[in-house]
Amino acid sequence: MTVVGIDAMEIWTGKLKLDLAETFAPAQGDDPGKYTKGLGLRASSFPDVYEDIVTMGANAAHRLMERKGLTPEDIGRIDVATESAFDNSKPVSTYIAGCLEQVYDENFHHANKGERKFACISGTQSLDDAYNWIRAGRNRGRAALVIATDTALYARDDPGEATQGAGAVAMLVDEDPNLVELSAEQGYGSADETDFLKPNQQFPSVDGKRSVNVYLARMREALEDFAAVAGDIHPGDYEMIPFHTPFPGMVRKAAALGYRHIVRGTDVGDLLAEEIGHQPMRSDFETDDEFHAAIKEYTDALTETERYQDWYANTIEPTLEISRDVGNWYTGSVHIARASGLKHARENGLDLDDARLLVASYGSGAQAEVHAETVVSGWEEEIGALDIDEQIRNRYDLSFAEYEQVHDVHNHETETDVEEFTAPENEFAFDGWGRMGERKYRYVE
Repeated sequence: MTVVGIDAMEIWTGKLKLDLAETFAPAQGDDPGKYTKGLGLRASSFPDVYEDIVTMGANAAHRLMERKGLTPEDIGRIDVATESAFDNSKPVSTYIAGCLEQVYDENFHHANKGERKFACISGTQSLDDAYNWIRAGRNRGRAALVIATDTALYARDDPGEATQGAGAVAMLVDEDPNLVELSAEQGYGSADETDFLKPNQQFPSVDGKRSVNVYLARMREALEDFAAVAGDIHPGDYEMIPFHTPFPGMVRKAAALGYRHIVRGTDVGDLLAEEIGHQPMRSDFETDDEFHAAIKEYTDALTETERYQDWYANTIEPTLEISRDVGNWYTGSVHIARASGLKHARENGLDLDDARLLVASYGSGAQAEVHAETVVSGWEEEIGALDIDEQIRNRYDLSFAEYEQVHDVHNHETETDVEEFTAPENEFAFDGWGRMGERKYRYVE
């Protein structure tokens, strides 16, 4: 069987920073702990005036191709996952290919290009598409470029405003990968939901409480579906579990649900039963309300156990570090989580060769996907090539007044003239409007 997976990846974060504790919370009249402890976020990344989903995606892709010594001839497919697209017909992948053709002698005319939309899960769906394309033998020896790029912007004073973020993740999908091998088994949980949507509008309409519940319900279904095809799951099977991370506080809830599920019928479940009792069963209660109350009480007790806290500290916490400083990147979120976990492992000397990850993606509307990945030899070099810490350190720190200006710049319904806060250098930048209303780009040396 052909081994297919992610050969390499690159990350590009928006060049501006909004400090949630020092800048956002005081302006909102909030306790900083609402964001740092409740949401689990320290800061959000924003695009500068000359940045958008095309420049961020093109810059990540360019850096990836340069590092791997690739030319357009090596790429047979370019898929862009985004829920921030500005054109209902022309895919973002064509804009990104056009940018890249400015810096290469060859073109991408031979490459299949597309755009995936299913909220935040479409980045993983694009990986699936690339995997299937290669496994089907249709790639002719070429690799696929998968780019997840988004500007997660909310209306001012929306409850989701603090979770904003902007950035891109570019991934090279190929045979005999150097980062992770993708599994053939997948599990899904999907339903017609209205937890988060943008019906012909830029800013999302969000039912916050419902969104959390839908996230958890679809994740549970996907995990059960994955177990049905992959076999029984034990908490010791996976070194780390990268979740879709709209904010780390959401992952705390999902992790507890997932752990509760995977310990059932295991030796770990038996040990927990001796400590906090058996998990509640629906058949033991007369009403749903009684059952849900018992589940909540059990879950609260579970998360207080040393066994669970050790598992969370080793399996989940390392995947959240990057997200804490950049916010929600929508389609790139779970892929940041993977990179964060692997980065933690490298920095702490952990041997992950042949270790397995359980990747849990989610997109509102709603669908979850769970699949396994095997870390392969070469992962340390690939992760070591990332400079995300430097990018995070070098962001321009916005005042609240400047944040308001930046928000207006990227609000499609607002016309404003704001000077750039940083200077583009060796990167793609927005260069005004074309004759048909299209966005134009140039490479700035």
